[in-house]
Amino acid sequence: MAFNGTWKIERNENYEKFMEVMGVNIMKRKLGAHDNLKITIQQDGNKFTVKESSNFRTIDIEFTLGVNFEYSLADGTELTGSWNMEGNKLVGTFTRKDNGKALTAYREIVGDELVQTYVYEGVEAKRIFKRG
Repeated sequence: MAFNGTWKIERNENYEKFMEVMGVNIMKRKLGAHDNLKITIQQDGNKFTVKESSNFRTIDIEFTLGVNFEYSLADGTELTGSWNMEGNKLVGTFTRKDNGKALTAYREIVGDELVQTYVYEGVEAKRIFKRG
């Protein structure tokens, strides 16, 4: 489907501010802004397999649309939630285990780019990927 393929990080918008609001310390924010993230997405109907590889870790995530699962961010923050399809957009609704606050994530194809948008505590950040 449209998301299938390997995507390499091209640029970030407001990502350091987002990480700051998430409680990530300054050293990890500086490193995180230059993590060389690569995402490989494979969609089979409602099932997704996502491989994230960066300078810090490689992780495989499997999820089914609408089914809750647990996930840890690169900084160790633990989340629970699910992804759903809304039109052509993947919408992730997650709750932090440590403080119960909501994190919303969006993935959509815009032109030839994969745009991931994160919203936490009113701060929005984007990570833009190109097919790699």
